[in-house]
Amino acid sequence: MNHEEIKRHFENNPPPKEVRLTEWANITDTQVFLSSCYSTIRNFNGPIDRCPAWWHLRDFYLLMKKTADQPASEEPASE
Repeated sequence: MNHEEIKRHFENNPPPKEVRLTEWANITDTQVFLSSCYSTIRNFNGPIDRCPAWWHLRDFYLLMKKTADQPASEEPASE
């Protein structure tokens, strides 16, 4: 999947406003995060697989797909 396909996916399936990407990375505004990734990828001068924004976007997409595929009973409870 390339960044244009991921962009179309998020346009049709907007993510929640806030997402915990990793233990050390919280995204407080996913639309700003996505816009930043798209812009950086568009302006990157090199192979896409060397663009850090591509890897962040890909990881975010995979997390959202994994979260969407989990049944509601498997989601962690809020403290």
